Amino acid sequence: MTRHTHRIAIAPSGFKESLSAARVAEAIATGVRRVIPDADLDLIPLVDGGEGTAEALALAGGGRLVPCTATGPVGIPVASHFALLGGGTTPGPLTAVVEMAAVAGLALVPPDRRHPGATTTYGVGELIRAALDAGARRILVGCGDSGTSDGGAGALQALGARLTDRHGREIRPGGGALHELEHIDPSGLDPRLADAELLVACNPYNVLCGKRGVARVFGPQKGATPAEVELLSAGLERLAAVLTRDLAPAFTPASGAPALDLRTAPGTGASGGLGAGLASVGARLLPRYDVLLDGLDLDARLARADFVITAEGALDHQTVRGKIPAEVARRAQAAGVPVLVLAGTIGPGAQDVRAVGVDAYSAILPAPMTLVEAIGRSGEFLADASERAMRIMALGTRLTRLDPLAA
Repeated sequence: MTRHTHRIAIAPSGFKESLSAARVAEAIATGVRRVIPDADLDLIPLVDGGEGTAEALALAGGGRLVPCTATGPVGIPVASHFALLGGGTTPGPLTAVVEMAAVAGLALVPPDRRHPGATTTYGVGELIRAALDAGARRILVGCGDSGTSDGGAGALQALGARLTDRHGREIRPGGGALHELEHIDPSGLDPRLADAELLVACNPYNVLCGKRGVARVFGPQKGATPAEVELLSAGLERLAAVLTRDLAPAFTPASGAPALDLRTAPGTGASGGLGAGLASVGARLLPRYDVLLDGLDLDARLARADFVITAEGALDHQTVRGKIPAEVARRAQAAGVPVLVLAGTIGPGAQDVRAVGVDAYSAILPAPMTLVEAIGRSGEFLADASERAMRIMALGTRLTRLDPLAA
């Protein structure tokens, strides 16, 4: 009688400021093999538009990373990159992947300067221009892990727009100055934008303004006080109004589709409002997994598995709002495959993930420790947590076999 080989799909996200999705998958695989050495493991590292997106898509699509220097979120030049896909004998236009986190991510903001009222997306605009210089005419901007809340104002400035106050002076960088915005002059925008296809891979749950506006939801995580959150919210409301009046009319969709409501349309709040800023110059805002998972055959790979393990740095109330474990669980549930989530931390609302198909979840930290130590040893902790989970499952299987009433 042939013994069944366990088929396990490992489909995690990366751990911010710690491990890439590929390294997370490898650490989980290490723990699984300690218990089931002959397991048939399918490693499917996933990205959500944040850290590691450009590298992951370059590897998956036979592309390459292009290093460059651009303006970081606090105004200091940083070493960054974008990816180029296609070209040469590959049909279709040369595609670039601009990962906003690589130039304006929270990891690039020093802890003592985490003030979203002052950080800028200027470098994102510089990367888009660099991609255009490289010949790309299809540019995919990955949104996630941002350290900004300027509504994409900095990116627009880098692309050539002038954002001025009532005295005609260019406004200061950062979302804290948006309430002073009076006018946007689009005449200096890079003319190549008109001939380029600009796509933004974003979380459709994130909107620019309103009760669930991006400043209120994510501002505190980026270092904003309650008073600063209200200032940022007011500034983004002002930006939406001026963008709609001065800029969006020049980029009416060629399809004749109605223009987006920059305040509340899905994805406008992506990366501190970068989605809205880029939409105002003709970008299409697309649900990130529709774009980023294309070509992975994820549904079929999950359906072939007996069991799925996914992971993320923090499991909490935001997980069900478009995070990778929720997306993986939703797809696995449709195929009837059970799902385990491993997380760096478990926060309020984590139990909500059961509603989207998660069967069990567990934190990986074995004891209280500093954040620095947890980040430095996250690979070790992931492997150990995976081993513990497999041993518990093996015990449960043995107990089921001993139960005469078990099916």
